[in-house]
Amino acid sequence: MFMKSLVLAEKPSVARDIARVLKCNKNIPGAIEGSQYIVTWALGHLVTLADPEEYDKKFKEWNMSYLPMMPEKWELVVIRQTAKQYRNVKTQLFRKDVSEIIIATDAGREGELVARWILDKSGCHKPIKRLWISSVTDKAIKDGFAHLKPGKEYDDLFRAARSRAEADWLVGINATRALTCKYNAQLSCGRVQTPTLAMIMNREQEIKSFKPQKYYGYKIFATGMNFTWENQKGNQRISDKKWAEVLGKKLRGHDLVITEVSKKEKKNYAPELYDLTTLQKEASKRYGFSPKQTLNIMQSLYEHHKVLTYPRTDSRYLTNDMTDTLKDRIKACQNGSYKKAAAMLLRKEIKASSRFINDKKVSDHHAIIPTEQYASLTSFSSDERKIYDMVVARFLAVLSAPAISEQLSVKASINGELFRAKAENIKQLGWRELYEEETQTKDTIKAGNIPVKGKEYPIGTISMKEGTTNPPGRYTEGTLIDQMDKKGLGTVATRADIIDKLFNSYLLEKKGNEIHITSKGKQLLELVPEDLKKAELTADWEKKLTAISKGKQNDQKFMREISDYTQALINDIKTSDGKFRHDNVTRHRCPECGKFLLEVNGKHGKRLVCQDRTCGYKKTISRITNARCPVCHKKMEMVGEGEGQKFVCVCGYKEKLSAFKQRKEKQGSGMGKKEVNRYLKKQQKEAQEPINNAFAEAFSKIKL
Repeated sequence: MFMKSLVLAEKPSVARDIARVLKCNKNIPGAIEGSQYIVTWALGHLVTLADPEEYDKKFKEWNMSYLPMMPEKWELVVIRQTAKQYRNVKTQLFRKDVSEIIIATDAGREGELVARWILDKSGCHKPIKRLWISSVTDKAIKDGFAHLKPGKEYDDLFRAARSRAEADWLVGINATRALTCKYNAQLSCGRVQTPTLAMIMNREQEIKSFKPQKYYGYKIFATGMNFTWENQKGNQRISDKKWAEVLGKKLRGHDLVITEVSKKEKKNYAPELYDLTTLQKEASKRYGFSPKQTLNIMQSLYEHHKVLTYPRTDSRYLTNDMTDTLKDRIKACQNGSYKKAAAMLLRKEIKASSRFINDKKVSDHHAIIPTEQYASLTSFSSDERKIYDMVVARFLAVLSAPAISEQLSVKASINGELFRAKAENIKQLGWRELYEEETQTKDTIKAGNIPVKGKEYPIGTISMKEGTTNPPGRYTEGTLIDQMDKKGLGTVATRADIIDKLFNSYLLEKKGNEIHITSKGKQLLELVPEDLKKAELTADWEKKLTAISKGKQNDQKFMREISDYTQALINDIKTSDGKFRHDNVTRHRCPECGKFLLEVNGKHGKRLVCQDRTCGYKKTISRITNARCPVCHKKMEMVGEGEGQKFVCVCGYKEKLSAFKQRKEKQGSGMGKKEVNRYLKKQQKEAQEPINNAFAEAFSKIKL
């Protein structure tokens, strides 16, 4: 019997690509077969940790006396929705002509867990090899199969992934049940989401306690340059208005004396390549994309279009062995607005530089860069094009020459008071040519206009500037994910989901681009034990999980620590004496149970939800849309039902849906009939999204 290798991919799209490269073309149930290989796939996770009631039927009842639930032996269950594909995969695993398993799931912690849990649940113990690639181009797949790794090299990665899942189960499910039972309200918390929520609350308190202060300063214009007053410590702000006025009198009637002139050339190199967090932050700032949205777009560009490398990376560097591939990657993006820049780079030798090549700063995956696959720009959606352009521009910029400027720095005095001026001339744009943003941020040095040291010059204008100190800004999704990274909360793969959970649990809400904590979120933080709110504790756990993945930490020791913590956490909740109060109760009664409904602000609009967590009734009453107000151009909300639906804007503009359709069709751009209907269907789909967190299904089964 000729033996074959079974390849287990994470998604059908990737499986099809691998099958094509391996010349597998025979479709069988849940797999594709060839002469040497059989390629099958998961659908994300096919197997997961069992719910509490799987360990003991009594846990179906949410009862405080049963907590904490601490499984002695962890059980895995097949996810009901994808059970058919699990059975297909299992059939292939136990074929007599299959001699080995090649794990080809995503090359990361969660990808490893997807595959290993399937193998564990099925009881398959055949030899394992690992495909570890950072892109899914034909070339990358071929190279990957030519250099398969022994499966045991990734045992530690699996232990870390398993420990993460078990820790989240112990802390999240036990604490959520404890809070829910204690306060008779749908309250959820978790190992990462709660300290993230606390971080937002801390920022809210900083803003609330902030006391604005007025400050003053002086600017003068002389010798064709703008000079700014400074004290001896370099501070340009004066807090005392009277002293500022005295200073103004001191300056008037005197000339400017040049005390120091320096001129130097400065090289400015491009910012580092993107990791996922930096890309999410900048996409949020530039386009208003949520971290989840950016990740989904990246996933499409990686899996479907195959033009960008693996997105879930925390590195901003490449490895030394990638140097020879750089020209092929440049050729792949030699189109569109980057044709000229790419052509220039291809004419010169690309040398390895420590600015972007560093083996020590690459762990599982290198920075996000283009693949060697030619990009067909017309096949991209508008959002895909935006993210692709960001990555390509950064990639080409890093490989381009530095920007070179001649910088002029001038010191001067007026009646003993210090003034400074700066100017620059751009001598070489270098990488900045790739960007449309303004490159000349300082005054330009005009020929023959450079002041002479020791010379006196008349003053053109003296102006006192007045300002007010500002509080720290509220988080946007981009700045929040950046702060989570700095605090060590979660991983590049999980942070976007954590933020979404906080919105879906109505602990956070958005006003414009700003994130605000809700009353429910504030109350939750008052009710949870202090330890669970500490970013330092969660960050320490993440460090230990990383250490486990590298074989430097014992996973059993880590889980004992988590178990002890969970026990203490539940005891703390049980003995607490806080209270929870719904402050968003409406006068509308639930049509199913008769209780008063709550009005909540979801990420995509407003909903009415039943306060009885066992009922689960919900109704969308308004949705934030992509339709722009013709008056102020802000996004409008859609309210009402059926024929009575209309758009409303914060500026006061209102428009019936029927009038909106007619207006768009008349304009001949934007939305026609098909686009409008497609848009409405999308809105309806969003309206049906789950209103709760990951425990939503569990909440619906509660029996008190």
